[in-house]
Amino acid sequence: MVPAKRRALSAITALLTTLLVSPLSSPVPATATPPGSKDVTATLFQWSFDRVATECTTVLGPKGYGFVEVSPATEHIQGSQWWTSYQPVSYRIAGRLGTESQFRTMVSTCHAAGVKVIADAVVNHMAAGSGTGTGGTNYSKYSYPGYYADQDFHSCRTSISDYRNRDNVQNCELVGLSDLNTGSDYVRSTIAAYLNNLVSMGVDGFRVDAAKHIAAADLSAIKSKLGNTGVFWVQEVIYGAGEAVQPGEYTGTGDVDEFRYATDVKRVFGSEKLSYLSNFGQSWGYLPGNQARSFVDNWDTERNGSTLSYKDGSTYTLANVFMLAWPYGAPQVYSGYEFSDNDAGAPAAAACYSNGWKCQHKWPQIANMVGFRNAVAGTAVTNWWDNGNNAIAFGRGAKGFVAINKETTALTRAFQTSLPAGNYCDVQRDGCAVSYAVGSNGQFTATVGAGDAIALHVGATGGGGTDPGTSAAAFAVNATTSLGQNVFVVGDNPALGSWNPASAIPLSSATYPVWRASVPLPSGTAFQYKYIRKESNGSVTWESGANRTATAPTTLNDTWRP
Repeated sequence: MVPAKRRALSAITALLTTLLVSPLSSPVPATATPPGSKDVTATLFQWSFDRVATECTTVLGPKGYGFVEVSPATEHIQGSQWWTSYQPVSYRIAGRLGTESQFRTMVSTCHAAGVKVIADAVVNHMAAGSGTGTGGTNYSKYSYPGYYADQDFHSCRTSISDYRNRDNVQNCELVGLSDLNTGSDYVRSTIAAYLNNLVSMGVDGFRVDAAKHIAAADLSAIKSKLGNTGVFWVQEVIYGAGEAVQPGEYTGTGDVDEFRYATDVKRVFGSEKLSYLSNFGQSWGYLPGNQARSFVDNWDTERNGSTLSYKDGSTYTLANVFMLAWPYGAPQVYSGYEFSDNDAGAPAAAACYSNGWKCQHKWPQIANMVGFRNAVAGTAVTNWWDNGNNAIAFGRGAKGFVAINKETTALTRAFQTSLPAGNYCDVQRDGCAVSYAVGSNGQFTATVGAGDAIALHVGATGGGGTDPGTSAAAFAVNATTSLGQNVFVVGDNPALGSWNPASAIPLSSATYPVWRASVPLPSGTAFQYKYIRKESNGSVTWESGANRTATAPTTLNDTWRP
């Protein structure tokens, strides 16, 4: 017989679910897969809700990102480590990222900027141990007041030990965390009430954490209880050869993160040949592209080394450029922070490129490819070319063309495209600082630097159709740095900060150890400049030697002077 307390709790949950799926909640419509014209997600790992809101307005919306994925909002265990966010103790929005009010403001602000919001949802388990959560909830393992008691968890109370055994994977405990019995209708209804509450706040979709550890039928049953069953739904199902649970089981409910994509990208970009990529995608054994989310890295894989990460410099950047140019899946651009300790939580809030925040989603060579992807949506690969090794180029119908050079030397050649004749901005460089003229035969000639790329599309035209340096000073300096350090350029021109380090121009580490930026300067402008290094605490180190001198337009290739 169900105890009176349980009956009361069940009634409350049922009422909450009913209220949240009623017309009064007005859930925001969303599709089962991302809209084709804006299918790129920026995952702002461990960003506060206030910072996410600002980023939607200033970067994500203007750059054309369709979605932003935010880290779990729920109340969780105390601790500075990043993974504490993945140990919920209640479904209240009361974690370290912000309050419910801040969460609601973030959603409405991102919507106003044209960006939809995906919430990372932890529904496989609750926290281990006991204590007081970030919102003041007292909990102990298998007891989470207002939500779950002992009978709501699977009877297997040991950690998963055999991934070839389905029952062990889906009914035992992931690293000792309390494993919810998602076969229970009460548990399903409680989870659905939480998700419906987020939908009522305007959330457009969910990333289901640890979905592999929940039976596909259970997830389908939970989703069926949502007021908007068409909400975007992407599931974390890590592929493992010979394992009992496979990614393809989950495509009936929503999209799936395609981990094989990311691991193969690391192998090909890291130690094989880019020329192998001419048929990259489903033919490599992956899920169909319209059911997969592609990515280069995430917070788990960058730490366990199974994929590339920001530590791989230009190789990492080029892999992201390829992902955004190639027509497979719905790309996820990961944006995190520097770390040496795999458990380390996010640094204190600060602007991008300071205090360890890497902000990969904002790197010009990555961010500008989001616009490229939007411009070429719906087109097939055309005009594939490779040199049999690590230089490739390909078009996207008559709408775009990209060349990627991972060789150790520059590549110069005439590229054949299907683009209409005209002058095209290289979106790998901000502000049309570099442009190329495509002739009536669809050809253009270019030099692609080592570890660099060129990208042209019909949505970015103009310029003089000339080689680099016609409307800017293009800075490049080889500078080795340590954790938390960033490199800037400063000079005597107002565009270069007038020798004020606080106004210095940040250089992108996308092609590390070479740091780059293009600064618009009128042709014929003579200027002096030097490079500086800033520490995470704001202290400044100037490179040695006399002031450097140059005249715009120019392309500079310097080395840091210690």
